[in-house]
Formats: sequence, C-alpha cells, structure tokens
Amino acid sequence: MGNIFCVRKKDEKERGGSRSKRMLGNGRSQRKMQAEEELIHRQALSMAIHQQLSQRFEGGGGSMSRRIGPGSTSSRRQRALSDSFPNTKQLPEFLESLRTKKIVLIHGEGFGAWCWYKTIALLEESGLLATALDLTGSGIELTDTNKITSLADYSKPLTDFLNNLPEDDKVILVGHSSGGACISYALEHFPEKISKAVFLCATMVSDGQRPFDVFAEELGSAELFMKESKFLIYGNGKDNPPTGFMFAKQQSKGLYFNQSPSKDVALAMVSMRPIPLGPIMEKLSLTPEKYGTGRRFFIQTLDDNALSPDVQEKLVRENPPEGVFKIKGSDHCPFFSKPQSLHKILLEIAQIP
Repeated sequence: MGNIFCVRKKDEKERGGSRSKRMLGNGRSQRKMQAEEELIHRQALSMAIHQQLSQRFEGGGGSMSRRIGPGSTSSRRQRALSDSFPNTKQLPEFLESLRTKKIVLIHGEGFGAWCWYKTIALLEESGLLATALDLTGSGIELTDTNKITSLADYSKPLTDFLNNLPEDDKVILVGHSSGGACISYALEHFPEKISKAVFLCATMVSDGQRPFDVFAEELGSAELFMKESKFLIYGNGKDNPPTGFMFAKQQSKGLYFNQSPSKDVALAMVSMRPIPLGPIMEKLSLTPEKYGTGRRFFIQTLDDNALSPDVQEKLVRENPPEGVFKIKGSDHCPFFSKPQSLHKILLEIAQIP
C-alpha cells in the first residue's frame, strides 16, 4: 500500500534538493501519507461492497432468469431478478421479513467449506447467518476418504449440525453438485429442520437413484467407471474394490472451472481432496412423507461442462422443484465464476414466503 519514492542525486541538485530531502528524511510524514492512502482504500472497498447488492449481475442485464412452480418447464416465466431485489437502504426491513436467516452451505465432490468464501462474505454483508460445513473427509476434516463407505458417513457433519439445532429453529440448505445428495438425505431425515433446500447444479435425484447416475452422461455408467476409470483410488489395495477417485488437474479445470478466475482455480487445485466412492454410488431412499414435503429449488448453470444444461433440465423435469433459477455464463462453480448472481438468487429464494 502506498508509493515508493526513488530520487536520484542529480535530480536533487537540479531541484535544489530541498523537496526530496524533506520526503526522504521525514519518515513520520511518509507513514502518515501511507496511512491516509490505506484509509482511502478501505473506504473505497467498503463503498464497493456496500453498493454491490444494488448492481446488476456480471455481464450485464439478463444474466439470470427465474421460473416458479411445478410443471412450469414448458411454459416458462422469466424475468431479471435485480428488478425486484431491494436496495441497501431497504435491507433492515428486508431482513425483518425473513422467517429464516440461517443458510447452511454444503460443498460438492472434492471441495470443502473453503469454496464458499465469496458467498459467505456476501451473505454476511447482507445480514444473513452463513455456515459452510466440511463433509466427512473433506476440507480440513481429517477422516481418511478411503474409510467413508456410505452417504450417512459422508453427511454426518450436516446431520450432526441439524440434530443440534434448537427445536423450533430452521435453516435454508444449499447443496452444490454431489452435495445435492447430502441435502436430499437431510430432507428425508430432518424435514422439520429445513425451511428450503437449494440444489446448485446438483444431484437432485429421485427415490432409488444414485448420485453418480446424474453424471453418467459425462463419465459413463457407474459399472464401467468402477472398472475402467483411470481416476480411481484403491485405498484397500488393487485386489479390492476402489474406494474413491480424483480427477487430474487438467480434467478438473475443464470440467469444473471453465469460467472461473485463475486465482480461484489455483485455490481449488491445492485444496481439493479425493472423492469417496461409496456415498455417490449409494441409492437414496426418499419418501413422499418426508423428502416429498420439503420445499426444493434448483439453480441451473448454463455454461457447465460437468453437469450439462440438458442434464440439469432433465433433473428438473423428472423431479420438479418449487422453483428454478438460471445463471448465464456460469461454469459448474458459480461461487467462483458468478458469485454475485448466485448471491442474489439465494436472497431471492430466502424471500419467497
């Protein structure tokens, strides 16, 4: 922060040396200047954050659309969300009207709570309470991924969190990618604790489906993948079934981060961990009495190489949620590539009565 001044002796002679000597000799004055510059920078940054909620989405207008209501796939009602979102002066009233202010963020395969850092900052700036969890064997949770064999094991940090909520407390769950299976599992076991469930380009499966089945178009059938994939990990030895998998860096970049900033891609490359195979190969048991009573919303990402827009549309069509939102220009990781658009959608969903 601040400028570095370099003054040549020749220049000192030409200018009489007085001004340069004062600048170099007065350390206190220079520190004061730097402090003032830092203050100006902080003020500018604060103003930028304060104004971002009232700005339009990345890429100009129309970057996101919405349709609400089951069965609306064929007759779509779309509009720009920013037209209805309250500006910062209205935020106190906006917050007071919310029934649920707690949002719990669940990462997808290989990721961890770290991937939500932009979303957490934006939600907290809006006055909401954001919590990002590391699933078992993810992020900084130290369990060996080779020992995670079931969705119940993998989802335990989430189910523990919900189990410890006060009796009348509810949260909005957001699940990314294969994290959709975890929030489906939570809907089945803790329907009374979940106000709304948001599937972010996620595995919103039906009863009896495996999370892996959603990715079959890209990765092939589960059976073929477990036999021939070069990304498999054999934690119990080659003579035993595979325990997990992890894509090579170049494969991950092409699948997940085709629109994400290079700094976020670099963060992901040093932070992602192997993916336990058991949880995504497990068929979910979802009942109409529990899972079926939950309020589900789906956010589609329209430049997604890991879960194509066509596959996402198929998920919505076969297992209709209450509302569907779309983000144009987003890869499979909108928390990196389109954080402001994602943020505004989450606030819109939070407002739906």
